[in-house]
Amino acid sequence: MAKTPSKIAYPFKKTNKKIYAPPKAQETPHSIYWKKLGLPVLVKEYGAIDCLDFCPVQPYYFAATCSVRVQVYDPITKVVAKNLSQFVEGAYGATFRGDGRLLVAGSEEKVVKLFDVQSKNVLRVFTGHTAPVHRTFFTKDNLKVLSCSDDKSVGLWDIATEAQVASFTEHTDYVRAGATSPISPDIILSGGYDNIVKMYDCRTNETVLTVNHGDPIESTLFLPSGGIFVSAGGTQIKVWDIFNGGKLLSCISSHHKTVTSLRLSSNNSTLISASLDRHLKFYDISTFRVVHNIDFPNAILSMAISDRDDVLAVGMIDGVISISKREHSKIKKIDTDAENKTSFKFVSDFNALSSIDLSVTKQKIAAEPLMEKYLRKHEYSRVLATTLLTASMYPTRTVAMLQELLKRNVFHTALGGIDDRHLYKLLKFIQRKLGETMFNRTLIDVLNVVIDVYGNQVHLLTETNQILYKNIAKKVAAEIEVCKKVSELEGAINLLLAGAQVGTTPVDTNEILAPSAVAQKEIVIDV
Repeated sequence: MAKTPSKIAYPFKKTNKKIYAPPKAQETPHSIYWKKLGLPVLVKEYGAIDCLDFCPVQPYYFAATCSVRVQVYDPITKVVAKNLSQFVEGAYGATFRGDGRLLVAGSEEKVVKLFDVQSKNVLRVFTGHTAPVHRTFFTKDNLKVLSCSDDKSVGLWDIATEAQVASFTEHTDYVRAGATSPISPDIILSGGYDNIVKMYDCRTNETVLTVNHGDPIESTLFLPSGGIFVSAGGTQIKVWDIFNGGKLLSCISSHHKTVTSLRLSSNNSTLISASLDRHLKFYDISTFRVVHNIDFPNAILSMAISDRDDVLAVGMIDGVISISKREHSKIKKIDTDAENKTSFKFVSDFNALSSIDLSVTKQKIAAEPLMEKYLRKHEYSRVLATTLLTASMYPTRTVAMLQELLKRNVFHTALGGIDDRHLYKLLKFIQRKLGETMFNRTLIDVLNVVIDVYGNQVHLLTETNQILYKNIAKKVAAEIEVCKKVSELEGAINLLLAGAQVGTTPVDTNEILAPSAVAQKEIVIDV
């Protein structure tokens, strides 16, 4: 009987799928550093974000130029702190002065306007351009303003006299980029849509350097030494050496659409570029190589970063501002003794301890705060009652929880479910803290809800709560009278200052400027 041949066993090799897996991004110190910027908060404006600029002094507000206004945002709360809306037509290129007290902006009205940030008043109106002004800057000494206009000219204006001290008309197309030297108040830079970057010396009113970028210029920037500047246009960023006759040091081509904005960060050691390709790229200033990249949902028109890289603001073409705040890591103390403490349920032989591979450590689960527990269960009256128990000891925590209830639109519900004892605590807290600047905005909103709920039922409250309610009403009325008197006094002072003649002597940057005669025509209504 013939034997059937046995099956031959062939070796089997699994398909290697890893070769098609996308490569993992390599972690570098730069990428780790920039990834600490928290999740962005998106703020919507009514027009494309033309320009963003951070105030160089605390509290580091940033100005967003869009449509017919300049919005000054608080980077912590992400809400508008100031609204400069003294524009009939579009506003452009608002920037802060070095001391943070003044702000300058161009406009579609062919003028440059200088604002007092605190009062929002127009202090100067520089007239002379014949086309819209898209970029404005302060000089190093804070005494002059640089303007770049679509009339193909560059103007330099004296803040004290409101006069034009220099004008350069050598460009053959729109001028929409510029910069002032970080080391000299007399050296300025301009970039035009004629592909040319020009450097001027205002002491002689002459052009001292001209370079051809090769594409329409969107942004220019001096490096801190003052001897090198960077120009952005088209998809390229170019670095130029001033002291070597405008020699091209580097050409960066990492974007595939127009580069719109340039900034310095990390104590001037990192260059950041924004582009219409939705990318924000970070370069090491020593090698000009890309060290990090951030993607955004739409084309980027402007970008700015605060001191110490704490807040990054990015403005997009659809009017959205992305605000990212750095998450500062908390240092936790490691308890080595606690880590070494182990627990065993049962060991039959003491000598067997040497063969144990794993020991189980006791882990304590942190108790959830009572207020957070009630908030999670939507028991808002209990949240309010528990918060008010410690209101006098922890006022900041109390106001934060009141603000949270207001944001959720449940404060009416919470207020309707508390008793007279807790209502007394709430009214007492409002009476005591209403005058404090850091709390008054939230407490005014709280007081409005209290009036909505109890306004027609004050006579039903306890006698003590009625007295508190009336005392708060008297305090608010007295505060309104004080505001009226301050406004009258401010108006009288402005009239006196308007009648004073402006001298030609140099102005101290710390001196409060009086509005000029032209600026007096700008009507400001502050509600």
